[in-house]
Amino acid sequence: MSIIFQNARLLDPAINLDTNGSIRISDDGRIETIAKEADRIVSTGNEQVVDLDGKLLVPGLFDMHCHFREPGQEYKETLASGAAAAAAGGFTGVALMPNTRPVIDSPLGVAYIRYHAADLPVDLEVIGAMTAESRGETLAPFGKFRSYGVTAVSDDGTAIQNSQIMRLAFEYASNFGLLIIQHCEDRMLSQGGIMNEGRFSTMLGLKGIPDAAEAITLARDLQLMLYLRDHKLHDPLNPPRYHVAHISTKAAIDLVRQAKAEGLQVTCEVTPHHFTLTDEDLFKAEAKGNYIMKPPLCSAGNLRALLDAIADGTIDAIATDHAPHAAHEKECPPDQASFGITGLETAIGLAITQLVDKGIITLQRAVEMLSINPRAIMNLPPVRLQEGVAANLTIIDPDIEWTLTREGMRSKSLNTPFIGSQLKGKAVGIFHKGAYIENR
Repeated sequence: MSIIFQNARLLDPAINLDTNGSIRISDDGRIETIAKEADRIVSTGNEQVVDLDGKLLVPGLFDMHCHFREPGQEYKETLASGAAAAAAGGFTGVALMPNTRPVIDSPLGVAYIRYHAADLPVDLEVIGAMTAESRGETLAPFGKFRSYGVTAVSDDGTAIQNSQIMRLAFEYASNFGLLIIQHCEDRMLSQGGIMNEGRFSTMLGLKGIPDAAEAITLARDLQLMLYLRDHKLHDPLNPPRYHVAHISTKAAIDLVRQAKAEGLQVTCEVTPHHFTLTDEDLFKAEAKGNYIMKPPLCSAGNLRALLDAIADGTIDAIATDHAPHAAHEKECPPDQASFGITGLETAIGLAITQLVDKGIITLQRAVEMLSINPRAIMNLPPVRLQEGVAANLTIIDPDIEWTLTREGMRSKSLNTPFIGSQLKGKAVGIFHKGAYIENR
């Protein structure tokens, strides 16, 4: 059955669309008609009609940094439960990091994900490992990845420490048009670290991770990119593309700004927890497990730098780094806790509460960072609010106030510090793959 979404605010920053209107979607899931302003689509009586009462209708959100744990750790999350959490959070597509068990370091792993994702309500893109078993020693088969439609590679969580291997990764990724996504961390500096190094780590008696751990690895990678460019060691028409995962420090942000000014193909993302929380929140928390993550929650000064970089466009995307863990992996002493938190179901609420409502960015910019830019960075087909294209939509109520509860979460794991938090703005539905899913 076809469907009409009436009385929506149609918002697509990529085509400068921001207007009140309605959309008719045909039986085959394509946008058949867009009526703007005073025009109204008249139902023939054969369609489902949904009155959105001014809610936002935007291109489907895309999270370019997620962990769904399957295969190998299905007790934390499965492809099905992760997809349910994504849909509940308003995401119609996500990109999965390869640090499963076994690591996705060959086309076989890609094929496994694709096969089991076919009937899920959201798209699951696969990020291949940069090196075999993500050990940082031997490159994974980049060419085979590309032939399977993979557009990005990463050893997320285990940044390549060997500079020669990293150089080869840049050269081969450039040859095959693959994006390199790097979790920037000098492990010799961060080894054994639990939280941000500073006053609060000292007061808690926990080993700290210094800011320099992120900046040193990033600086090394950017120097390699400059070297390859300046010595004409790659195709000038197909330069290496590099994306900084979950950036968290002023030093790293300054390096990205400089790299962009020098013409390098560099982008970066920020997580909602890093633009919301600091190491002081960890210090004050009674149960600290859900505040343990990598990179660690930063200082107040670094948080201000992140907000500035979001506002001025240095940071390109918001990605959740959705990292589910079982209760026993978080309800333990902080130096034994697994790193990471869930994020798909709180991303919109935190973005609107912390960024839009505080005047740091507009709703248009939020949609760019949550939908338009992540797909562009990953070199995926764009999603547009245009007639004739497949409908891929997220419906957002930017004014709704709600409280995150354990009972309301769809993820298999509940490891988030935001349970009980009052948030503003929420996805109330998605339309994708020819189906409308309403979030209640």
